[in-house]
Order: sequence, then structure tokens, then C-alpha cells
Amino acid sequence: MVLEALISPITAEQKPWETFFIGILYASIGITLGLFIFPSHAGMIAVGLTAMASIPLIYGAIRLEEKKDITISEERMLIKEHGRVVLFLACLFMGFTVAFAAWYVLLPADSAATLFSPQLATISGINSMVTGNAFATGSVLLTIILNNLKVLAFCLLFAFFYGFGAILILTWNASVFAVVIGATIRAGLHKSALVVPLALLKYSIHGIPEIVAYFCAGLAGGIISIAVIRHDWNSGKFRHILIDSVDLTVVAIVLLLIAGLLEVFVSPLVLV
Repeated sequence: MVLEALISPITAEQKPWETFFIGILYASIGITLGLFIFPSHAGMIAVGLTAMASIPLIYGAIRLEEKKDITISEERMLIKEHGRVVLFLACLFMGFTVAFAAWYVLLPADSAATLFSPQLATISGINSMVTGNAFATGSVLLTIILNNLKVLAFCLLFAFFYGFGAILILTWNASVFAVVIGATIRAGLHKSALVVPLALLKYSIHGIPEIVAYFCAGLAGGIISIAVIRHDWNSGKFRHILIDSVDLTVVAIVLLLIAGLLEVFVSPLVLV
């Protein structure tokens, strides 16, 4: 397809910053088509179309990483190689986020509320969970970490069963994340233009390690998924791939714990 030809997994690894702009393009096309073709369900359709456009890139990247698992035996070198693909996937996610946030801010308030109504409902639900534990910092931290671990588990399972399935969960998360940022910018933009960088900083502090964790989990599940199809379960190669995937999952969990701490204790210090 035309969008698939814009960038290859190899180019994305070599020039990860390009995927940031690819992410903006994919999300903007998804939103535009959603608004014109399915206006009453544009919020969900936009997420689906954005994820769909990313499938060839994500699947190609997972296959490349699975091949590296076979040819590279040193675990430290493997983690370094996986880091390159996680970097470009994170740039892609940030492109999605910037695009969704920009649309939320630039559209008229009523149109934005209609377009992103599913995301706003999700945010309201999360806020009510956290507000219920507002008098205990430990409870807030536990609620956030458990919610993030649930998302991580879905990324792992979707990637395992569908190969590239985690991209749907991650694109949805990008849209929710973007609406939070967009709402903050919209609320304070009339006071100062500084609200834009401050809002991005406030939510990026914990958002970046969080999304890197999700991509690590998605990559781990995707690698195992392809390995199950292509290799004997009892082979040494499969065991090596399994160990590598477990390492990626452990890294993801550690990053989520760090992200949770940052979200509770550091991000609130940035006043918007």
C-alpha cells in the first residue's frame, strides 16, 4: 500500500526521528477519514485506521528482531539491537500523540469532545479510580502501577496472539495520552503559550518510560509469536528467543515501576 512504502523497518531503525513524522501523518489521515466516513464513531475509527497503517512497519520490525535473536548469541548485544527498534517505535508513538493532541486543541470544543468522546470517558474512569484513593499516596501509586501492568499484559498477549496486535493497544493509549495533554493545553492556552511545552514536559516525564515499557512488552510477545510459528519448541534457538523475550519483559516491568514513581512524585511538580 502507499503508506507502507513511505518507510521500511530498516530505515526506521537507522533514522528513528523520521518515524515521528510518519506517526503524525498516519494519525492525521486516520482522524480525517474517521471524521468524514464514520463521524459518529470517529474516535475509535481513527485509532483503528492509525494502527492499521502501522501494521506493515511493526510486523517487519518484529521479524527483523526475531532474526537477530537467531544470529546474535550475546544478550547484551541483543538488548542494544532491540533498543534501536524500541526507539523508533517510541518516536512513532510520540508522532501519534502530537497529532491527536494537536487535533484536540485545534478543533472547536464541541467537535473535539465528540471526536474524542471514548478517550474522554476512559480518562474520567481513570481519574475516578485515582480520586477514590486521593488521601493515600501509596494507594494512588499502587492503582497507577496496577493499571499500567494490566496494559502491559494486554500488549504482551495481543502481540503474542496477533504478532502486531499490540499496536492497537498502543495507538489507543497514544490517543488517551494526547487528549490529556490537549485538554491541559486548551485549558491554559489563553493565559500563556508556555502551557504547550510545560504540558508536554509534565506528561512526558512519566509517559516516555511508560510507553517504552509497553513497546518492550509488545516486542517480546511478537518475537515469541513468530518464533512459535517458525521453530521447534524444543530447539536451542527457541529457548534462546524465549530467554530474550523474558529479559525484555523484565525490563518493561522495571520501567513501568519507575514510570509510576515519576507520575506520582515528579510529574505533579511541573505546574501548568
